[in-house]
Amino acid sequence: VTILFGRTKPYTMILPIVGYGHPVLRKKASEIDKKYPDLDKLIKNMWDTMYGAHGVGLAAPQVGIPIRLFVVDASPFCRDNDLILSERKALKNFKYVFINPTIVARSGVLEDFNEGCLSIPEIREDVSRKDEISIEFLDENFKPQQMELYGIASRIVQHEYDHIEGILFTDKLSALKKKLLKSKLTQIAKGKVQADYPMTFADKKILNI
Repeated sequence: VTILFGRTKPYTMILPIVGYGHPVLRKKASEIDKKYPDLDKLIKNMWDTMYGAHGVGLAAPQVGIPIRLFVVDASPFCRDNDLILSERKALKNFKYVFINPTIVARSGVLEDFNEGCLSIPEIREDVSRKDEISIEFLDENFKPQQMELYGIASRIVQHEYDHIEGILFTDKLSALKKKLLKSKLTQIAKGKVQADYPMTFADKKILNI
């Protein structure tokens, strides 16, 4: 297994991101407790992996670990002038670890937004989601948290939550769009894709492309 060191933390490892087609991405993840081994180290590695790939969210199944854990840092969107000022301010410090989360309600209107996924490079599509959610979770200290989220924060969290449910954003596309993307998704599953971060695919060694 090839492991690359992070850019700013020499003892934090950048993990290979699991590519489309790997069975771990289709597995419903399991809850964990405080005794989960090396959890702090895993969370640090996930942060470094996400930042190294220029992502705003990363779920544990995307690094090959089917547990109910994901990290989110929506701060890059605070510079998006297409968003209203209040949302940009809210996103500036929206950085959280979500452990054993449960979305308890989805509300608001359905909105389309162009999404991508680190596990599915080179594909971006408009995805329709409810624009408000209520979510309960444990933070990195296993303290219970509850949030009401809207807009971009809600969407990012829903995207990562889907990962721990074994769902990918491409599952939410129309039948026609899925048909049009089938060939490209097949190529990605075979590892025939360009990414500027380490990836691993089903039945393949880690690729640092």
